[in-house]
Amino acid sequence: MRYHALMSRRIVIFDTTLRDGEQSPGASMNTEEKLIIARQLLRLGVDVIEAGFPASSPGDFESVRAVAAEVGDKAVVCALARAIPADIEKAAEALVGAQRPRLHTGIGVSAIHLRGKLHINSEQAIERAVSAVKRARTFTDDVQFYAEDAGRSDPDLLARMFAAVIAAGATTLCAPDTTGFSLPADYGALITYVREHTPGIENVVLAAHCHNDLGMATASTIAGIAAGVGQVECTINGLGERAGNAALEEVVMALRLHGAELDVTTSIETTELTRASRLVSQITGIKVQPNKAVVGANAFVHASGIHQDGVLKKRTTYEILDPVEVGLNPDAIVLSARSGHAALRARLETLGLAPNEADEKGFDQIYERFLTLADRKKEVYDEDLEALMAEYDRTQNALWALATLQVSCGVPLIATATVVLTDQGGSERLASATGTGPIDAAYKAVDAILQVDCDLKEYVVQAITRGIDALGEVTVRVEAPDGRIFTGRGADGDIIVSSTKAYLNALNRMLCAG
Repeated sequence: MRYHALMSRRIVIFDTTLRDGEQSPGASMNTEEKLIIARQLLRLGVDVIEAGFPASSPGDFESVRAVAAEVGDKAVVCALARAIPADIEKAAEALVGAQRPRLHTGIGVSAIHLRGKLHINSEQAIERAVSAVKRARTFTDDVQFYAEDAGRSDPDLLARMFAAVIAAGATTLCAPDTTGFSLPADYGALITYVREHTPGIENVVLAAHCHNDLGMATASTIAGIAAGVGQVECTINGLGERAGNAALEEVVMALRLHGAELDVTTSIETTELTRASRLVSQITGIKVQPNKAVVGANAFVHASGIHQDGVLKKRTTYEILDPVEVGLNPDAIVLSARSGHAALRARLETLGLAPNEADEKGFDQIYERFLTLADRKKEVYDEDLEALMAEYDRTQNALWALATLQVSCGVPLIATATVVLTDQGGSERLASATGTGPIDAAYKAVDAILQVDCDLKEYVVQAITRGIDALGEVTVRVEAPDGRIFTGRGADGDIIVSSTKAYLNALNRMLCAG
């Protein structure tokens, strides 16, 4: 196995899950959820966290501020801004509390963007780019510039724009393949051209940001590294606009395996990759496809008899990666109803899920939920604990919580559900409804209490762990009257309960969004 710890060039890992990843339809996150992911990104060891686009909404502004305060000096915190003075000033304001702030601004460079969107010529674009970078430099010395749609741009214009912003004070330059258009070889050639034709390029960091519209984001990113980029921009699970971005886990493990050829390394703690993938999936509600590289459920599963025989004889016959290297630990501790407070806290701390030690009341609530779960199941696995903590986080400060659910259904009965919800003040409201099935009846009862108007667009259920007593996790997507999509999740040993929790979670998000 060609794993190398010491290489001559360290690639900066720029994670944009909280910004570009959140732009996936239905993947919007609130501030607390962004903080949870930011903590995991720190455990991963990412170098730069792009926390949001402050000018886009008050929520994004507050999220950037909160992440900046949380991260401290452990990583660079980046905020996006268009090449517009108001955007730059808003981003700078959001970064006031950051110990290592970075302003990220830019403008389109392709003919399609200049003529079709911005209605300006190339010289005007360069002037705006220079002005934006100069303004950003008045707030911080760390300024990143992106030339949007560089993948379809004129290489000479791109080099001229980059030279101009270098002179204006940019310290990192990004050449995004915004639409995922470029073939990997062509993207690598573009990076090579820029490096050879841009005065001052040797004094700045060149970055790759590749989208996955043709399924080539990871390949193009690696081609960019081979051509000399020093920073790669990616997201957990490849989240992002349309078909998404280059997946952090794929890029990192490709570099880990091929570090010798490329003469590079990263700072990523790869054993945190699977946990990061699951966490982002839990929070966004976007499932990871089973055959997803590195972190998919089937990534290390062998069904073919030939493959099974080979792996049993020598694992590396069909596995180029060691599952332990990405955080799949076959020897994980299993807890039971006999496990005490100390054992639970120790395991949660190992998983990076433990609440603040000062929050004894909160931990007592978690322990009671754990005992309830352990009484139902013979063994409680790490996946169960992750689901338990995710459910706990979802219910903290929720506008409405599920207090009671009772259903009756069967043949020839009419499915009926009675639901009791409690608000933040502890007041209870009750409603009963009938439906085509128990879930439909429960959802109608919730609707009767909350008086909300929405359409259920997606309902997905899956088992979290093995066995007939596995927790059932439900993900739903609802559409508000204005077209916005909200995702909800719920987990419980009873699938009707988890379904109701998921629906209530989505409606809480919708009500909070206004």
